[in-house]
Amino acid sequence: MNLYNDYIKEIEERKGQGLHPKPIDSADLLNEIITQIKDTNNANRTDCLNFFIYNTLPGTTPAAGAKAKFLKEIILNQEVVAEITPTFAFELLSHMKGGPSIEVLLDLALGNDEAVARQAADVLKTQVYLYDADMARIKEAFENGNVVAKDILESYAKAEFFTKLPEVAEEIKVVTYIAGEGDISTDLLSPGNQAHSRSDRELHGKCMITPQAQEEIKALQAQHPDKSVMLIAEKGTMGVGSSRMSGVNNVALWTGKQASPYVPFVNFAPIVGGTNGISPIFLTTVDVTGGIGIDLKNWVKKTDANGELVRDENGEPILEQVYSVATGTVLTINTKTKKLYNGDKELIDISRSFTPQKMEFIKAGGSYAIVFGKKLQTFAAKTLGIEAPLVYAPSKEIHIEGQGLTAVEKIFNKNAVGTLSKNVLHAGSDVRVTVNIVGSQDTTGLMTAQELESMAATVISPIVDAAYQSGCHTASVWDKKAQANIPKLMQFMNDFGLITARDPKGVYHAMTDVIHKVLNDITVDEWAIIIGGDSHTRMSKGVAFGADSGTVALALATGEASMPIPQSVKVTFKGNMPDYMDFRDVVHATQAQMLHQFGGENVFQGRIIEVHIGTLTADQAFTFTDWTAEMKAKASICISEDETLIESLEIAKGRIQIMIDKGMDNKNHVLQRLIDKANKRIAEIRSGEKPALRPDANAKYYAEVVVDLDQIAEPMIADPDVNNKDVSKRYTHDTIRPLSFYGGDKKVDLGFIGSCMVHKGDMKILAQMLKNIEKQQGKVEFKAPLVVAPPTYNIVDELKAEGDWEVLQKYSGFEFDDNAPKAVARTEYENMLYLERPGCNLCMGNQEKASKGDTVMATSTRLFQGRVVEDSAEKKGESLLSSTPVVVLSTILGRTPSIEEYKKAVEGINLTKFAPSHKLLVG
Repeated sequence: MNLYNDYIKEIEERKGQGLHPKPIDSADLLNEIITQIKDTNNANRTDCLNFFIYNTLPGTTPAAGAKAKFLKEIILNQEVVAEITPTFAFELLSHMKGGPSIEVLLDLALGNDEAVARQAADVLKTQVYLYDADMARIKEAFENGNVVAKDILESYAKAEFFTKLPEVAEEIKVVTYIAGEGDISTDLLSPGNQAHSRSDRELHGKCMITPQAQEEIKALQAQHPDKSVMLIAEKGTMGVGSSRMSGVNNVALWTGKQASPYVPFVNFAPIVGGTNGISPIFLTTVDVTGGIGIDLKNWVKKTDANGELVRDENGEPILEQVYSVATGTVLTINTKTKKLYNGDKELIDISRSFTPQKMEFIKAGGSYAIVFGKKLQTFAAKTLGIEAPLVYAPSKEIHIEGQGLTAVEKIFNKNAVGTLSKNVLHAGSDVRVTVNIVGSQDTTGLMTAQELESMAATVISPIVDAAYQSGCHTASVWDKKAQANIPKLMQFMNDFGLITARDPKGVYHAMTDVIHKVLNDITVDEWAIIIGGDSHTRMSKGVAFGADSGTVALALATGEASMPIPQSVKVTFKGNMPDYMDFRDVVHATQAQMLHQFGGENVFQGRIIEVHIGTLTADQAFTFTDWTAEMKAKASICISEDETLIESLEIAKGRIQIMIDKGMDNKNHVLQRLIDKANKRIAEIRSGEKPALRPDANAKYYAEVVVDLDQIAEPMIADPDVNNKDVSKRYTHDTIRPLSFYGGDKKVDLGFIGSCMVHKGDMKILAQMLKNIEKQQGKVEFKAPLVVAPPTYNIVDELKAEGDWEVLQKYSGFEFDDNAPKAVARTEYENMLYLERPGCNLCMGNQEKASKGDTVMATSTRLFQGRVVEDSAEKKGESLLSSTPVVVLSTILGRTPSIEEYKKAVEGINLTKFAPSHKLLVG
């Protein structure tokens, strides 16, 4: 019983951390536990029974297989366990969510013992996580005249697994808890530096907000045992930033309900609110867990007697409170009237939180059960040769006669499945769509693997064109946590059918390329839909949605996603960029000019940004699409000229070929098929058969933003504004300032160039600037450290071939070595250039970090508190976001440059050029 003794030792260690026993996923360990349960005189038997019943993970985990097998033996009286009767064994099987448990239930239901078969059938009628092999068994039995199979199918056709569930309560009492003022990022709920523990739900739950906040939540629960605690972002949006299932899992762990008495630390039904609502990605994750997300609108912009906005001394709109949600306030959510009340006083209409579809998610305990349930009902009705009765709320299908389609509307119509209308659908329609490309990243991948196991999936859906498992978020430091977690993840995903950054067999060189860059390359059709486990899944080809680990798992397992067609905001450009400006400045100016044009309202939030970028290749355009996550957009779409798109596809083909040459393709030749698809798409464009994606000229947009390039006279910087007296204005990405604001004297402690916001051109700009500065000053001397992390190995190889890497090596004091990767995170930096391994590095914040209290100038996307840099006791850490030239010069000077210093440093350098397209980019 070596494994059992090791487990007991681990339990004692966890006790010291205030933790319960870790849930069991190992079949070998569970088999040792089962052996001791069978021995009625065993001293450990009582503990083993508890571990078996209450602490074994369900789904397709190896332990679930061992548990299901033993329960089957008990039901068939092959084993007798006094504490687990056959009836109780059936109950335990009913909580195991598919996989081995479904196999056992089908064995029993289709077996020769009629009484057992009926009991098994009754349990099966409550299950939804069935796959093709399971359904094929039922179909075959039915066609052979099995009456139990017929009975099961008739139940499935009526969707009794859904209709017999309890209805959603009409009134839900909540007590409020202000989790923070201003935007609340998922970093607060699930910090990036704790990514290693996400799959250990209880341990990871300890990192949510602060220990003090956790105690305050527990105190509220003790005072209000009949109410749910609602976490609130006061004067902000809840769940901005990274797409983290772990963030919602933590909220559910502390404030939700236990999903099953036999599965520990898996909770559902969290309730969250925000003055400005819930970020789109976070809201999707709330739906996954059957929770409720509410747009509170409890603060509004103050107006004067003439209806004009009242502004403060900085020109910012002044907010006034409509109603209070201060911590401890008791509110009532009425799901029938769809309104929020304080006592008898109506506060706000919350209909958007209780659409028919969302009510179904709440009733079923999450959106997965609805997706699988619909598929199961359709299968059963077809097998029986009947029409499926209307059980689920019909999809909302909106068609506006005479109105054209935006780009996202065109993509959704092309990829839609199961629609009732023969008309084209417009924004607001609920649509099931096929997913072409799926990405899983490494710090959420372990959770995605858990989700796949829990929904009993064993192989990738055949309708997915390609899927990739990255290694970029753990690229910086190959520490013990990474060594323990990542190989296991790569093996699982490789077996599941994904292209993996690391080869479990060790044949090809580990690739730590940033996931978004890889997905951008393997997307070879601008009509594609992409789902990726990261908020920066924002491709410059196709439309990409950052998603939580669960939605990624669902896309991998089913090849589908469901969502309303989002509204779009059209972004076009006019004017000319000065030669000394970089495209990153255009990106920041877009945010600033949009806010100015709409009086501070962020019209991008929750919508698609359809950017008519025209002349930039996918590599360069990605700088814009990547940033749209910080604009709080749901996604973005680039509208390109035909020749520009062809150039982008040729670049993608070359990079996919490199992956094939490395040996990364699998037995299904996924990567080769992508090249074939790219060739077909290029031929269609060149022949005129199917030009590049364009919106219709008469498409309707929520808003249209025209960015005036003539107004961009100097570099632009996104500033976290860490000392703003209004806490809600800090860390918002909305404070965009010109370089001159800093007067050329703001101290910079560290520079960072890297991650997904840079492309090959940025690396070449860095090399050119170093040569330029040496020519002007006689030498290059850094007054602050400069950390450089190229996004991909392909880019490094291309820079080596073109001579630029040699320039970077000349000025560097450190260069990564894949044969001897860092095993410990760097804690101190010298004033020199660090050439780091491709990957996320400082941007992720889970491995490398700047020194506490530093002012960092970065090309990153992340300025959240504590992400790139934490606060010190003396000073707040701040991550200012800017273009590559500004970062380089800031580290040479140790401060922000003046505009004159900047212009001189970039003289003659080929910055990323952009000029608006002169072609009419409409269909």
